[in-house]
Amino acid sequence: MARAGARPVYDPAGHDAELRAALQEVRAGRWMSMRSLLERTTAWWQWTQRTQVLAAAAAGTDVVRTWLAEEPHSVPAAVMRARVAVERALRARREGHRRTHELWIEAWDVSDAATRAAPEDPVPWVCLLALAQLDHGQRWDEHRAPPPEPMLSPGPWGLLAEAEKRDPYNREAHHRMLQFLYAQAPSGRPAEAVGYAYWVSDSAPPGSPLHTLPLYVRVERYRRGDGHSAALDLHWVAEDATREARRAHDTWFEPSRPAERSPLDLNHLAHALWGALRFEEAARVFEAIGPYYTPLPWAYRSADPGDRSRAVRIFRQARARSRSAARGGPAA
Repeated sequence: MARAGARPVYDPAGHDAELRAALQEVRAGRWMSMRSLLERTTAWWQWTQRTQVLAAAAAGTDVVRTWLAEEPHSVPAAVMRARVAVERALRARREGHRRTHELWIEAWDVSDAATRAAPEDPVPWVCLLALAQLDHGQRWDEHRAPPPEPMLSPGPWGLLAEAEKRDPYNREAHHRMLQFLYAQAPSGRPAEAVGYAYWVSDSAPPGSPLHTLPLYVRVERYRRGDGHSAALDLHWVAEDATREARRAHDTWFEPSRPAERSPLDLNHLAHALWGALRFEEAARVFEAIGPYYTPLPWAYRSADPGDRSRAVRIFRQARARSRSAARGGPAA
């Protein structure tokens, strides 16, 4: 439990102390702790999360290449190679780098190879699914497969199915599908993403983080302009917004195990509950967050989303207001 005024910090490892220690070693160019951590990781949800966070740190280093040079037949190293290649390709796209296409093809090749090196692992398929967003025109056959439901549009459904076959309701796989859908509507309202988020959350079992997907889509809609003109932030207190926040709290947060809660999901839920004026539930989620704030979604409440100091202030204000109201103090 966090102190009432605990200073928010951004740490991608969140409450995972073992991951935090491995990240420090990776940033220093050392791979042994990463290997040891991954050897101890047996649950697919944790494997997926840890490899993703480690790859973000390793992408700016040669640490995975060094690992492979020492252990060329290591399956975890092959998976991490795919992770790093995908991270580099996506970063290149965001930065408008001239080598984006080259890095994309390279990442596809090593991810495809990883599906054969680790045939039971969902992560190589998640990697291929992450790369689908780079194919804006859906030129690749893999990215325009028929959907499982008529209400959905063609997309990389086969890749998603392969990840789901290995780890049903894999959190990252469905977030990667959302990113693909956002990329298909780069300047408009993500209507396809709205339908998809509801379709997935309606079928997810209790305790699944996929119940938070509608919260992410609502934030994206706000970012794209649906809510900024509302003087009183009606975007967040509308009936459907309140229903989404309450449902995510009841079907994900309450039945889930604390160790399996992603800091990003917790921050999105706290943000949604605070925005919906459900302060008592929000206060409980803030306690679960502890000091591990994430810049998103708080940054989107600022006129300058790139100003992280402003995002921290909004987080602290929301936390203080929720706790005060939950204790019976004034809500404003």
